[in-house]
Amino acid sequence: MAQNQLRLALAQLNPVVGDVAGNEAKARQARAEAARLGADLVMFPELFLAGYPAEDLVLKPAFQDVCRDACERLARETADGGPGLLIGLPWRDEGEVYNAYALLDGGTITVRFKVDLPNYGVFDEKRIFAPGPLPGPVNFRGIRLGIPVCEDIWTGDVVECLAETGAEMLLVPNGSPYWRGKTEERFNIAAARVTESGLPLVYLNAVGGQDELVFDGASFALNADCALVAQLPANAEAVALTVWTKGEEGWTCGTAPMEVIEEGDEADYAACVLGLRDYVEKNRFPGVVLGLSGGIDSAICAAMAVDALGPERVHCVMLPYRYTSGESLKDAEDCARALGVRYDTLPIAAAVDGFEELLAPLFAGRPRDITEENLQSRARGTILMSISNKFGSMVVTTGNKSEMSVGYATLYGDMNGGFNPIKDLYKMEVYRLSALRNHWKPDGALGPDGVVIPQNILAKAPTAELRENQTDQDSLPPYDVLDDILRGLVEEELRVSDIVARGHDLETVKKVERLLYLAEYKRRQSAPGVKVTRKNFGRDRRYPIVNRFRDQGEVASTPDRALMRANGVPKVGSIDM
Repeated sequence: MAQNQLRLALAQLNPVVGDVAGNEAKARQARAEAARLGADLVMFPELFLAGYPAEDLVLKPAFQDVCRDACERLARETADGGPGLLIGLPWRDEGEVYNAYALLDGGTITVRFKVDLPNYGVFDEKRIFAPGPLPGPVNFRGIRLGIPVCEDIWTGDVVECLAETGAEMLLVPNGSPYWRGKTEERFNIAAARVTESGLPLVYLNAVGGQDELVFDGASFALNADCALVAQLPANAEAVALTVWTKGEEGWTCGTAPMEVIEEGDEADYAACVLGLRDYVEKNRFPGVVLGLSGGIDSAICAAMAVDALGPERVHCVMLPYRYTSGESLKDAEDCARALGVRYDTLPIAAAVDGFEELLAPLFAGRPRDITEENLQSRARGTILMSISNKFGSMVVTTGNKSEMSVGYATLYGDMNGGFNPIKDLYKMEVYRLSALRNHWKPDGALGPDGVVIPQNILAKAPTAELRENQTDQDSLPPYDVLDDILRGLVEEELRVSDIVARGHDLETVKKVERLLYLAEYKRRQSAPGVKVTRKNFGRDRRYPIVNRFRDQGEVASTPDRALMRANGVPKVGSIDM
């Protein structure tokens, strides 16, 4: 290669956590593709050989050994004079384990370690890794490459050190999970480092689902003037060639792909589909089964499942009881027909009546209440899990974030299942994404074009249909009100008084806050689901189940606060439960 040109291949790929042999084979295939493209060097995402995040698996010495062996095999293969490799793995050295990124070239290995270990939100890297020292660049065939790893560019120290020690460009491997607005956030951080250092930057991200997280790819490159010069697709694998040339002003990219990526609601929907697809595929389920009720939540979950897996791998089951309306029966059938899935109807009256008869001696003299309503949900959950056990399909759970927030769900009933693609979508977002899907679908989706969620499902009032003439709003505020209150409580961690100041009724906000805390024990037992917002239930938000704090929405004046501090008296909520 000429020292004034670098042909860099970006391997935006989807590893499987723990499948080191499979990830090694994928790296080998990508190197062969990069060689075909004429690349000098091929770059992989953060911790590619292990998969990301491998969590406590990284602490197992046997796992560390397997990753190191794979790296050494790949390194030996680079003695053939073909493309070098930049690849990530856990690396044990003198009793410490590091998040490492290795340059493999000419049969040798040069390693640098991640410095800034994220320990917030979904990240727990300080639990796993030791921080590396501030690095200098690595030398690749006469070019000095700065390699800040993921979080290393979110503050300026590592990039500053690389620039001061002679780096000519910045190559940044990432395992950066999706949440709404993340694309712009990444770009702004990268642009800040480019501006400070005067160096061009390549931001390479992983793609694929891993438990709750979705890595959306969308890798990009910036010239030293912050111009966007490369953009890889979102939510899809790619091995793409970028051609860099060194002139008087440094390195610039002249040849690279420039894809258009989804944003906003389209990005959210695509992330939900990718997360569901990879959870099913990587866990080797043959398909999925879900209850199709005629409501909006199960309809969009069915659409996402078909988009992820194809209609032949999706089984929808209507489980009617005496409170199931003819309208719901028709809507569910119409939705199943539009999606082209297998659709069965299994009435649950015999199961519910059997439970009631069995419990009658214990319940004698007590009025009917929510207990009997929940028997319907639990009968449905048992039937779906039985279908799953018999045929191997995973049950898709269909509760939205609004319901999961306030406990409007039944343990061992509609909460049964293996994975929930809409767990992090509020109810009004479910409606919006359902309407979107009726005139758009993401690239690579396997479902049909056109209307797949009947208009009547979008138009009618939501109901659990567990009693006569029931609607969700019998128990909950209108969903537009509820969702805004919940965003304030969950994503923004606002005081009750701050949410009231946005125009909400104090007693309504206090009621929602109380329900949010009381439902914590249910959420601990809920299926994992795709992270879409900045703060999801699960890895992001960790609240105690035993918790008597309640924010009463009272705001003391500044002098009162000062007096309380002086007297050592904290301002706390009441302890009702």
